[in-house]
Amino acid sequence: MTEHVAAALRAALTDEAAKAITAEDPWPRFAARETRHRRQRRIRRSAVAGLLLVAVGIQSNVVPLPGWMPGVAVAAAPSRLSAGPPRGGLAGDVAWQDGLRRQVKDMQDPEGWWRVGDRGTIRVVYAGDVPGMRLALVLVPLHFGVIRSWTLVWYAGPTGAAPEQMEQHSNTNADTPVATLLHGSADRGGVAVVVGPPGSTVTISGGATYSAAGTVDRKLLATSADGSGVAVAELPAGGPPRLATRITVDGAVSFEGGLDGGWSGRFGSGTDPSPEMLDAAARDARGPGLDRDRFLRFASTALNDSRLEVEDVTLRLLWTGTVNGQPAALLSVQPHGGGVIVYAMHGGVDWLRFDLRLLLPAAGAFERPIGWRLRAEGKDTQTDQVVVVAPPGAASVTVTAGGSSPAPVPLDASGAGTTTVPPGNPAVVTAYTSGGVTIASTPLHVLDTDMGQLPGDTPGTRVVG
Repeated sequence: MTEHVAAALRAALTDEAAKAITAEDPWPRFAARETRHRRQRRIRRSAVAGLLLVAVGIQSNVVPLPGWMPGVAVAAAPSRLSAGPPRGGLAGDVAWQDGLRRQVKDMQDPEGWWRVGDRGTIRVVYAGDVPGMRLALVLVPLHFGVIRSWTLVWYAGPTGAAPEQMEQHSNTNADTPVATLLHGSADRGGVAVVVGPPGSTVTISGGATYSAAGTVDRKLLATSADGSGVAVAELPAGGPPRLATRITVDGAVSFEGGLDGGWSGRFGSGTDPSPEMLDAAARDARGPGLDRDRFLRFASTALNDSRLEVEDVTLRLLWTGTVNGQPAALLSVQPHGGGVIVYAMHGGVDWLRFDLRLLLPAAGAFERPIGWRLRAEGKDTQTDQVVVVAPPGAASVTVTAGGSSPAPVPLDASGAGTTTVPPGNPAVVTAYTSGGVTIASTPLHVLDTDMGQLPGDTPGTRVVG
């Protein structure tokens, strides 16, 4: 009887409790809203729309992405580079490749962890031993919640390494037309590897010199064999090699450029210009001049960028002034018997900005007017602002943009002036004598964006003829 009464009492109390109305704790709803807002901001930054109802756990990779839920791609599809079967000395070693797939790791960026997707879809593009190491290039599917992407990842290990000895070396976008790797040091030497599309012809060249004709000349170091699309070059000890690669597909050049990677050890002797060399270089400079520390920084930076040794060049300070409120200079570096590399820079000892890198033929180089376009300060945005420096002895300068008539550029006492040219418009700068006779003309190039290559490697950093 007692148990029956107790059971009835429990039932009654439970029924009454169910009818009671309690105040709702506001924190869970606030926390949920804030989490949702943060997630939405992250998705917007990734240029992904329409995912506002994605579960918090999935988007933050706390729980797996269900197989029925489609992902949203945020990158272009992989390029032809990753098409076809694996290449390299380990192309036929299926067991080693499967082991490598198990070693592929998640990748972190400031937003969080990108998780490896289906490991069965990881594609081994290249795997084999090269001088001094074992390398593998793999195409990896990644996801950040429902956001999907692909990336190409280099893995490296000692020669003959087992899969578990391979470590991530670097990565690049999956839609790149070529994957390159440069690895080595000044005391041990190293290796350069270039992987192009299957069937392409790949060359690696080095030993760059600046010819008097205003070209960058190199010697062939390696080329792909039998249309493999892969070239490997062993590199000797010494300074950072001046390398370039070319990819040809069906007889047409599809890519030309430098190689990504690292080379430890300072280039060459590392000697900076002496005070005597700087004084001689500045002797005929026009403008208010530069303080010694700033000039030394500019000159040393130019030597490093051109990969030239101080004892092998003639240095000239052509002009000094002000650009974007900062001290600026136009200077030249000329290897003995070679072309003339002109640099425009502005800034200070602690920071500076390249405004121009231009390789000129030696003949008549110092009779040319030089003009360069400006970026917005602190940004890479092009502006319509152009700085022009006349050669010594010139009385006037014009800029001819597109099909328009020559527009005169007012010059100050230093022979410099500013004008405007719409970004992207081709233009030519021309200098004249006091009698109106043309002295010389120089193209006004687009802004140089590839600092990984030598001046003169690209059409925008050279003038031929």
